This record gives sequence, structure tokens and C-alpha cells, in this order.
Amino acid sequence: MKFYITILLFLAMLSGLTAQPKLNITKQVELIEKQYEGMLKVCKDTSLFPQSLLPDGTVKQMKSAWWCSGFFSGNLWYIYELTHQRKWKEAAEKWTLPLQKEQYNTSTHDLGFMLYCSFGNGYRLTKNEMYKPILITGARSLSTRFHPKTGLIKSWDGFKGYKYPVIIDNMMNLEYLFWAAKATGDSSFYHICVSHADQTIKNHFREDNSSYHVICYDSLGNVLAKKTAQGYADQSAWARGQAWGLYGFTVMYRETKDPKYLDQAMHIADFYINHPQMPKDKIPYWDFNAPDIPDAPRDASAAAVAASGLLELSRYVTSGKKEAYFSFAAEVLQSLSGPGYFISDPSKCFLLLHSTGNKPANSEVDVPIIYADYYYLEALLRYSRIIHHKKVIPTDN
Repeated sequence: MKFYITILLFLAMLSGLTAQPKLNITKQVELIEKQYEGMLKVCKDTSLFPQSLLPDGTVKQMKSAWWCSGFFSGNLWYIYELTHQRKWKEAAEKWTLPLQKEQYNTSTHDLGFMLYCSFGNGYRLTKNEMYKPILITGARSLSTRFHPKTGLIKSWDGFKGYKYPVIIDNMMNLEYLFWAAKATGDSSFYHICVSHADQTIKNHFREDNSSYHVICYDSLGNVLAKKTAQGYADQSAWARGQAWGLYGFTVMYRETKDPKYLDQAMHIADFYINHPQMPKDKIPYWDFNAPDIPDAPRDASAAAVAASGLLELSRYVTSGKKEAYFSFAAEVLQSLSGPGYFISDPSKCFLLLHSTGNKPANSEVDVPIIYADYYYLEALLRYSRIIHHKKVIPTDN
């Protein structure tokens, strides 16, 4: 009898997930293809990677050392995964290879974005053995920024006079090191991830489960200051920072199965989805404490990151939370796929409007940004697999 009750509860829970209004994924993918066909017509020099739109409507492009350089080829890999069309695989390969020199870059913590989104997705989908040593070398380069006395990966080499700043964004690069641990059998990569995540839980979060953007340490790991770089104020909740943390600690639970990371991900998720300043369309203002709400710019990139993270997190929690996280993410995707956010004009190349990069610096405010597209595509893939009762994006690369 208990067995049948368990089955009925499972079916009821599954029904709750799939009863949401479903996106027409096929139609949306057709629109996505048109946009990126437009992008490929405009962007031909593979030494420069699309980043955003400039005020005159031209595509802002950056060199491979820029932290966002890996997202464009990552997007092409995701479109290939959505369509299974060879032309997208060929485009992804073309735009992935020029990034290989960044495997030796030890001056940045962003190699996860640069190499794992590009070569990592390429290796996952094709098992091209050429990609594997590049990924491993890049992971070793990233590891040079970890220092045992602090227990953290240094984000920047300096910030406002502090020599060891660590930003919440850095949680996103741990997935890359977990891959490297499995690919090489070198457990040092794994231990770096655990140490960094534990120190982040200890120092990055406030009592309400919101996070600081930047924690400044000394060389022994003592906290010297708690600051922001891209948020409204040191004590404010910068929207994309909350999304980075949610996503990063969900990955930590997936890779370690340690319940403290699941708890942390849930704490962040609950702060995010229940915030009183969250708009009805579920696309957050760039900072939850921006003084000009409701006229503050939105951040579609934060929405996309959070949606992707919530969809994965919904796999690991029990009924109630599962439905809440899935439903919120589904509403986000409905909004992002609608006319208020989705561009549907190939001359504008990108997928999503209304992202905010760095508002305090007046940089990339209320514009399309390449990483918003990346996490939107990833969220679409995860959403599609859930509603079709299939495995979410493969993770055991």
C-alpha cells in the first residue's frame, strides 16, 4: 500500500510541474536560429567576440582575453544541441578554437566562462579529444589563483587598494574545476572547490541570505572589507550576484551531494523568488535596492541565470519547493520569450533585450548582452528536458 501511495505522490508532483503553460520550444528555437544567423552574418572575424550592442546599433566585440569571450561559441553549441543541425556544430567549432590560447591565462578567475562554456560544451557534445587537454591546462591555470592560506580563488589582482578580492561570481567557475577533477583524477581540483565554497558561505552572505558582491581578504584569509563593484551599494542585493550564488551552490550540491550546499542554494533561491521588489514578470531590477524602483533598469541576464539555476535546483528538492522553483523559472522563460524581452529582429543579432552589465560604471545598461543569451539557451534546454521527463543537460562530461 505504501508503495502505491508513493507512486501516486510522485505522479501528482510530476503533474504539478508539467501543468504549467508550456513554451512552444520548436517555434522559439526557429526564432533563435534567425537571430544567430544574423549574428554570424555580422561577426566574421573570429579574433573578436560579440559582447553587446552599441548605441548606434553595431555589435560591440571584444578580444579573447575578455571574460565573456567563451559565451558566443557556447551559445552556438547550445543551438546545435537544440537543433542537431550540422551547420551550428560547424559554427561552434569555428568560434571555439580561437579561444585556445586562453588556456594559459593565469591573470583571470573567469576561465570557467571563457573555456568551459566553449570547449566544455564542445567536448560534452562531441567528445572531440582535441578539446580535453586544452580544458585541463585551463583548469590548472585557474587553480594557480587559489592560495591555501586564504582557501579561496582570487578574483581580481586588486580592488580599491585591497589585494585579495573575491567576488560572488567566482562560484560559477567551480563547475569547471569539478570537471577537471573527474577528467584527470586529480583531487586537488575538488578540494579547491569545496574550500572556496565553504569560505564563501562563511563570509559572503547576510542574515537575510542575500550576498555581498566583493569580499576583500588579506593574505591569511581574514576579511578586511565587504564591498560592491557592480551593485548599488555595499549593503545592497545586486540581482545578478544573487543569481550567481544560487546557480553556483546548486552545482556544489550536484557535485558533492553535501546537504549544506543544497540548503545554501535553497536559502538564496527563497530570498530571490520571494523578494518584495521582484516585478510581476519575474525579471528583476538590476539591484533589489536600487533607489529608483520601479523605474530602475531590469537585468534579463540575472533572470536567465536564476532560471537555469532554479530548474536544476528543482530536481534536488522535495514537492512544494520543487513546484515553486520550477514554476518561477517557467514564468521567467515565458517573459524572456515574449515580445517585451525577445528581440525577433535578425539585424540586432542577440536574443534578449534589457540586460544590465555594470550600472555604477554606466556600462552596458539596458542592452542585449551575450551571457544573457547563454543562460537563456541553457534554461530552455533544461526546461525542455524536464517537461519531456528526460535527463537535464548532461553533467558527467
